[in-house]
Amino acid sequence: MSRVASMRVDHDHHVHSTFSDDAHSTPEDNLAAALRRGLASIRMTDHVRGDTTYVPEFLAAVAALRPPEGLEVLTGVEAKLLDTSGAVDAPPEVLRSLGTRSGPGRVLLADHQLPGPDGPWSPRVARERLASGLEPVAAVQQLIDAYAGALRHTGPAQLAHPFSILPKIGLSEEHITEDQLDELAAAVLAADAVVEVNEKWRCPGARIRARLDRHGVAMVASSDAHHADDVGRYQWLALEAEGGTRSTS
Repeated sequence: MSRVASMRVDHDHHVHSTFSDDAHSTPEDNLAAALRRGLASIRMTDHVRGDTTYVPEFLAAVAALRPPEGLEVLTGVEAKLLDTSGAVDAPPEVLRSLGTRSGPGRVLLADHQLPGPDGPWSPRVARERLASGLEPVAAVQQLIDAYAGALRHTGPAQLAHPFSILPKIGLSEEHITEDQLDELAAAVLAADAVVEVNEKWRCPGARIRARLDRHGVAMVASSDAHHADDVGRYQWLALEAEGGTRSTS
């Protein structure tokens, strides 16, 4: 069975809480939602930047939760890709602690902006560069390079809403070449990382998932919930994950 077909949608590997400034539910709220949905696991994940200081408090709050048997609670931090070298916008001590008893389980590498050689490009800047002659395949390669570099430099990692930046800069997944997907797959496998299939942003699409699956890349279901009502609520993703355990109610 392919990894696409076997992807478990009774898991949610990307859920935000009030430790993120754009989320609305506490870790306790999210745990209760996971119980109502009958999830087998939930990864509590919140946004960080290089100057973030709350991570120990966040980890303590999650550790204080008392999930029932059969529900695994995991942790993560979501950090922005900064440039084509793979620099990540997260506190160095948090990145060093990934996967240890005192740190988050994973870093979720996020394409909130297009990584450039000189730092992150906003969608406006990226569109201007494209209008000035930057080839779409070269813009995509900047993102591939950033993913690959970050995967080499960080600990346990997950690609968050991969390629969600493309529509924001006037491109689409059709601008990604097969060679670029092969390069990405090799980097993910070398780092023993995973790729999320994101309900909120409906990405990556079927062609990308099939190509990554051909290489044996592990994929996980993620709601990217910013409110407890959306934890484990899959509609698009449940239809995409053929053979998965549906959880759309």
